Order: sequence, then structure tokens, then C-alpha cells
Amino acid sequence: MRQEDFPRNGNLDGSHGLVMIPPVMSWYYSKNGTQLGPVAEAELSLKIKSGEVATSDLVWQEGMGDWKPASQVPAFQGSAPLSIPPVPQGNLPMAQPPAMAYGQYPQIPNYLWQSIVVTILCCMPFGVVGIVYAAKVDGMVAGGDLAGAQAASQSAKTWTLTAFICGLVINGIFVALMVIGAAQQA
Repeated sequence: MRQEDFPRNGNLDGSHGLVMIPPVMSWYYSKNGTQLGPVAEAELSLKIKSGEVATSDLVWQEGMGDWKPASQVPAFQGSAPLSIPPVPQGNLPMAQPPAMAYGQYPQIPNYLWQSIVVTILCCMPFGVVGIVYAAKVDGMVAGGDLAGAQAASQSAKTWTLTAFICGLVINGIFVALMVIGAAQQA
């Protein structure tokens, strides 16, 4: 290769020197009689590994005499498709959620309406967090995640009570300041 074949870095006159970037070797492949490409070698290797391109499919790049099966090209000999073992049948050692008939879910309180009320009347930032946890409870129960539902219920209760107490304290301070202000004007 000559220097003129590589892109220059910097000014058009080349005052910043040359950057030697080798050209990307493009591959073409044939799938069901259709020529596809060009693609980079790494991309074609991934297609072969995924099984999208079979090792019997023909590949070619500039400099090769003829099209060859991918399995006969040294660059792709380690690119055989990944074999996934079949799922074993029979007794699987996976934990199954307890089977419950429709409507037989345990009653876990979600505190949704309480969270909404304290969000509107007391303390919005803490109430919103309570609403988020309260909204998760019923979905977790329906999905069989009883421990997660119980934890979300407890978090919803905690944030709802925190919002209520903060609202009481803030409103109490406000009333006390109003009484003090009214007493000073009288």
C-alpha cells in the first residue's frame, strides 16, 4: 500500500502527519442464492455464531479466487454456531410459587387511599412515595410474590404515616404562628 491510500489527519496539506488506518476488509456472503454484504469480518463471524449464516453458506472477499463455504475459511473456523442444550424434562429442581385458586390471595393492605389522602391534604413529597409503594402491592400479590407485596405494603404504610405526621407538624406550626401573629396585633 502507498501512503496516498490512507486518510490524512489535520490540514489538507497533511501538516499534522499521517494516521495509518488499515482498510476494513469487507465480506460478502450468499444466503439462499442471494448475495448479501458487504459486512465486516466481526459482524459476519457473529452471524455465523448465531446461526443466521450457516457454516455451509458461501463467503467471499476481495483477494479470494472463488466463493467458499464459511467452514473452509480460516477466519471463520472458530465461528461454529453455539449449541444450546435441550431443557431437561421431568423433575426440575425449580421452586414453584404456591398454587392458589382465583380469588384466594391473602389480604395484604395496600394503603392506597390513605396515601392519596395524605398526599393531597398533608405532605405531597412523602405521600407520593407512599402511593408508589401502595400501587405495587396488588400486582405483587397477583404475581405470587407475597414477600415483596408484604414489604411494599409495609413501605407504603411507613411513608403514609411519615407524610401524615409531617403534615400535622407543619400545620401545627402554621396555626401556632397565626395565633402568635394575631396576639401581637391585638
